[in-house]
Amino acid sequence: MSAVRIINGRVLDPANGESSVVRDVVIDGGRIVDAKGFSGATETIDARGGVVMAGAIDIHSHIAGGKSNITRLLMVEEQRANREPKGDFCGCGGGLSTMTAHATGCRYAEMGYTAVFEPAMVAANARHMHAEMKDIPFLDTGGYVVLGNDDFLLDLISSGAGQQAVNDYVAWQLAATKAMAVKIVNPGGINAFKFNQRKLDLDEANPHYEITPRTILTTLIKAVTELGLAHPIHLHGCNLGVPGNEDTTLATIAATEGLPLHMTHVQFHSYGTEGDKKFSSGAAKIAEAVNANPNISIDVGQVMFGQTVTASADLMSQHRNRGIASPKRWIGMDMEMDAACGIVPFVYKEKSFVNALQWAIGLELFLLVEDPWRIFLTTDHPNGAPFTTYPHLIRLLMDKDFRDEHFARLPKAVRKHSIVGELKREYTLEEIAIVTRAAPAKILGFKDRGHLGAGAVGDVVIYRDDPDREAMFTKADYVLKNGQVIVKDGEIVSIAYGQTHQVAPDYDTGIETKLDRWFDEAMGFKAKTFKIADDEIRDGQGAVTHATTRSA
Repeated sequence: MSAVRIINGRVLDPANGESSVVRDVVIDGGRIVDAKGFSGATETIDARGGVVMAGAIDIHSHIAGGKSNITRLLMVEEQRANREPKGDFCGCGGGLSTMTAHATGCRYAEMGYTAVFEPAMVAANARHMHAEMKDIPFLDTGGYVVLGNDDFLLDLISSGAGQQAVNDYVAWQLAATKAMAVKIVNPGGINAFKFNQRKLDLDEANPHYEITPRTILTTLIKAVTELGLAHPIHLHGCNLGVPGNEDTTLATIAATEGLPLHMTHVQFHSYGTEGDKKFSSGAAKIAEAVNANPNISIDVGQVMFGQTVTASADLMSQHRNRGIASPKRWIGMDMEMDAACGIVPFVYKEKSFVNALQWAIGLELFLLVEDPWRIFLTTDHPNGAPFTTYPHLIRLLMDKDFRDEHFARLPKAVRKHSIVGELKREYTLEEIAIVTRAAPAKILGFKDRGHLGAGAVGDVVIYRDDPDREAMFTKADYVLKNGQVIVKDGEIVSIAYGQTHQVAPDYDTGIETKLDRWFDEAMGFKAKTFKIADDEIRDGQGAVTHATTRSA
């Protein structure tokens, strides 16, 4: 692969303090090198009139695994759509919310994304999820292993085994599943659903193990902190979608006592009960709490209007919403006793009071949280909307007139209950680069991604500097993956594959004796079959194991 020199572009690299600096970017051997000190032959790309950024990183998007495949089966209409190949390299398949693995990589790459992380990897299905992520071109990937409802963990906590035993179990799970981080979905609530409990508050005891979500959450926060993972607990909290859950969210923030916590799709956890409809925005209160607590980061889970599919391990929430499915079908199931799966197709409607207010609440969070390094651009794909709506969302954040035009179309009752029209903030290009590149790299602990300094991987994007920011971010002029041009003039021109990211903290192997017994007696198969071998991880560029403070 020849070296590449990008000239005449305005470099936007917040991680290195560069804002619209006109300089060369040189990629040699798949990595960025000092442009001034490089004298070898290069292929030249003229980025005159363009903005040069690092490849974008999505920290929360459901792109693979059991839920994705069941969703495709449920939405057969979408799978019959858009089957015509698009160009020489992109065979499309399915609709926007249920697209194939290959199409997922293509659509992300066209927008300038080079890394995407699956936030809900059920441990028993991890092997399949890695196999499917291997089929996604262009993207670095990784998974967050779902804990917090697994019987072994709940038994450890309730029996008083101690924090060290929990730490060892969490480290074993991360190593066994080749995961990047730990995700909690409704701590204790999925497990409680098996015992016919349909709602579980932060301080309400699980009916079987008699421990609260707060206890589960704080125990796992301590485990991840003491194991030294870069990414904090990735939390899908209690009472998702329930009016009044703003109180639960605020209580959850307080429960951390200053330890790091990432709260995901917070739009769905920011609801009050004011007004005639007993449904209101809690975004201002949540944003105020985030602003006051530097240990907290969030992604939004922005709702956008149109057809999508909601797919979640939170069976409590999905069971509650099954009656409003559109089309009228849904699936709910237990996943190997330790997790669940609920899939409900849904259409978010602009004229619906609830849906329109959800749209507004997400924007309020984006505009009220002050630190762009602690808020991340997501739609919780596909739950709030397909990830392909990101360019439209970016324009809503950057263009107040455009935002106000859309806000004015909402029902009068929604406009009365939202402050979106009063908020004057417009995101800058630098802030967009932070929330989509520099900040995701930082929270995941990446030293060589999310920036354009020497030593970084050659994941580089050139956008045409279009005043219409939606058009600008829909199609990149160029995208390079490890220095290879994969997108030119907005079209896929070659195939490349990324790397799998994982962590492997050290642990006391004594925990394996207990796990062997547990798998034999409770699961019905051997613990060793649960563990994924190194050679099972993707081809392409292989795997990257990130160091922790308890790495072997």
